[in-house]
Amino acid sequence: MNEKDRQETNLQETKPQEINSQEIKLNLEQNELNTSGSSHVKKEMGANRLGELPVGKLLLEFSVPAIIAMIANALYNVIDSIFVGRGVGSLALTAVTIAFPIMIILMAFAMLIGIGATAMISLKLGQQKKDDAERILGTAFASSVVVGVSLTVIFLIFLDPLLLFLGATPDVFLYAKQFSTVILIGAVFQFLSFGLNNIIRAEGNPVISMATMLFSAGMNCLLNPLFIFVFHWGVIGSALATVTTQILVSAYIIYHFTIGKSNLKLHKKYFRLAPDLMGKIASIGLSPFLLQLAASVTLFIFNSHLLEYGGEMAVAAMGVINRTAMMLLMPIFGINQGAQPIIGYNYGAKKYDRVRKTLRLASIAATAICIFGFVLSELFSPQIIGLFNKEQELIAIGTRGIRIFMLMIPVVGVQIVITNYFQAVGKASKAILLSLTRQVLFLIPLILILPSFFRLDGIWMAGPISDFSSSMLAIVLLVKEFRYLQDKHDEGSSLR
Repeated sequence: MNEKDRQETNLQETKPQEINSQEIKLNLEQNELNTSGSSHVKKEMGANRLGELPVGKLLLEFSVPAIIAMIANALYNVIDSIFVGRGVGSLALTAVTIAFPIMIILMAFAMLIGIGATAMISLKLGQQKKDDAERILGTAFASSVVVGVSLTVIFLIFLDPLLLFLGATPDVFLYAKQFSTVILIGAVFQFLSFGLNNIIRAEGNPVISMATMLFSAGMNCLLNPLFIFVFHWGVIGSALATVTTQILVSAYIIYHFTIGKSNLKLHKKYFRLAPDLMGKIASIGLSPFLLQLAASVTLFIFNSHLLEYGGEMAVAAMGVINRTAMMLLMPIFGINQGAQPIIGYNYGAKKYDRVRKTLRLASIAATAICIFGFVLSELFSPQIIGLFNKEQELIAIGTRGIRIFMLMIPVVGVQIVITNYFQAVGKASKAILLSLTRQVLFLIPLILILPSFFRLDGIWMAGPISDFSSSMLAIVLLVKEFRYLQDKHDEGSSLR
């Protein structure tokens, strides 16, 4: 084995285990070149492009499809809220916000299975173990069905006391129950559409994965006004639009993995709950699962204090603010998805200058998006709130709320990018810590303490203080990390 081959072997051995879908696509393309007897030069180009092509070009190529997909995903909840607020009223908007922790819990379990299975499939495909990957696909499908149905039954049995616990007042209880019931009945399709769509990306088909998410957003845009304004089905219509879309997406994904042109196939013999695989899937998906549960708890605390200090209109305003922030942050998550394989590959290849450049470009792009969102939220806050509902009380509360809540959003982009960096290089503990500081460790105490001094404004203030504090912590950790990388780079230079 010559020196170049040894270096390529070392690169593969030192890459983080969380292999991104784009890297899997490269592996599959390289396999096809091997089979067809293409030249050694072509194979090297396919394997090394993450470490050789200009970082800016790679980041743009990898990020744009992910950004489009993430925005389409965010549109789900935004579209629901706009049509509910416009077509049913502010109380219905409050009800959807009250019920949202239930949807977050469902998504947490979907992520536990979907993200865990996606990471395992990526790893197996990278190891050229296609049969093992199809076993994981079958187990993920079976787990999604079983867990989805089980959660539907459990939540429906305890739905009334759960909604009361979440803060549903007599005025919004019926709306919240109607919306939640339909969403819960369709929970299994949420599991399938989310989890298996991630696997489509992992098997090397990111464009198809993006297309299904765009289709989801488009169908939701069509069905929501049809069910609410034409059929007058109220919040039930909004929930039905979401579930109908998820059913259609699930049907296509099943078609894709059975008789479609997929790289992996869903075989009947693997459609079973394999305990060994379920345990591994759950262990990998545990981090995003816990973060989603934490988000559900945080939202519950937010809602309960908003009801106490601002009433139902404040809860409705928080729903609008959350969805606005979500739309703003989704492109940053897309940038993260694009940056992750570039950072991971070059970190494993010890090309730390490319790692730093990727991180710098991703941070600049994320900060630019956040500054743009900050300007919009400060200058056009009445118009943003008015998109969801035209009631003057809601616009007044929401306008003040969004201006305070988004004050530190310009620094959030860097915090999210740094968190993704630690995840990309396999330092999960730091990534989890940074995620928890912003969403839980800093935020929840602030929500509990500040309203005692500043009433409703104290709740809005909790957001920017938490954003700033967590961003400063992220920068401190990154500075220490870069010193470590510089030392490693200097050691390598001295050896050469």
